[in-house]
Amino acid sequence: MIHSLPLFHRINGQKVLVLGDGAAAEPKRRLVERAGGIVEADMQRAIDEGVRLAFVAYEDSRACENAAINLRCAGMLVNVVDMPDLCDFTTPSILDRDPVLVAVGTGSASAGLAKHLRLRLEAILPQTLGLLATALHNLRERLRMRFPDSAERRRALDAALAEDGVLDPFDPAAYERVESWLDSADRPNASQAETIDLSSDDPEDLTLRQARLLGEADTLLLDGAIPDAILNRSRADASRLPFNEEERDKEREGLTVVLHYAPG
Repeated sequence: MIHSLPLFHRINGQKVLVLGDGAAAEPKRRLVERAGGIVEADMQRAIDEGVRLAFVAYEDSRACENAAINLRCAGMLVNVVDMPDLCDFTTPSILDRDPVLVAVGTGSASAGLAKHLRLRLEAILPQTLGLLATALHNLRERLRMRFPDSAERRRALDAALAEDGVLDPFDPAAYERVESWLDSADRPNASQAETIDLSSDDPEDLTLRQARLLGEADTLLLDGAIPDAILNRSRADASRLPFNEEERDKEREGLTVVLHYAPG
């Protein structure tokens, strides 16, 4: 189970309420403006205009609690600085490679930990990552023409974006190869089957290859009581079916992975 549902909320050109005048409120104003939002400081005007998001950063905890109750009753989603029990949402530590955003959150457990994870990622993710995303975006129509089937298109991208693939996101020069890749990309295999033998319910025991197969599988055939911690490493939209001889022998498009769990 994940602590929160991570979402990216578009606020460009929209008002966001920010209450408070102290040091805790200023970072929230900057964050709203950085995302293209318009800072509103008047609570009643925000309620009257149907503003949807609010940050509360009063220095007085009772004032924060009262504001949070009133704003939530008005239909807003509320973040109260340093009071996680009053928050409908939290703000992560953000790594910006526009248009790529990486958000690191800890469910309010430790902002410092989130910051240092983000700093480590800053050091290894190339500055050109946004250029790769933009290049792929600009060629979407050509990509659809070359691979009309969405599943086939996804598998082609998986192969290109994989570690050491022609468009490996960790390669600073990958964005330069997008057009040449698309011009010469082969159609992926229509069907592929793999088996992962699990000896542990700890996802950290997965090999790199097993983790990649889980993340790319279109269909999972579950042979035994596969732990949720393992299944959570798979694609959210992958089909999950109980393993049996009939399902194993079916011809399917895409990657089918049989998960066999036999703890020591």
